[in-house]
Amino acid sequence: MTMRRAIMSGSRFEEQIGYARAVVDGDRVHVSGTTGFDYAAMTISDDVVEQAEQCLRNIGAALAEAGCSFADVVRVRYLLPDREDFEPCWPVLRRRFGEVRPAATMLVCGLADPRMKIEIEVEARKGSGDRD
Repeated sequence: MTMRRAIMSGSRFEEQIGYARAVVDGDRVHVSGTTGFDYAAMTISDDVVEQAEQCLRNIGAALAEAGCSFADVVRVRYLLPDREDFEPCWPVLRRRFGEVRPAATMLVCGLADPRMKIEIEVEARKGSGDRD
């Protein structure tokens, strides 16, 4: 039987809504849609690129706690209210995923808070990023 473990970031949203930042299920790591909030201060930048960078810092912390890294990401989903905001984020996203090449999807949709300009969700498999 595989062990299931929840990872919490300290975001008040996790408590208010009832979810975990990430769930480790065996060698799989499912990271919830993660926004550009600095969870320690509960602040968010007005700039979409800065939000993308913070999303990735938040995701990186969850992956590390799960025992893996961006190299283990096999799937990424980008959610943005404004499609015009996606291209300015490409250099930030390429720095994390350019070598990894996970399967990716970008969706245009409303987000929970109008200050949120991007949300990123990833799935990883522990050890899949190991290179021979």
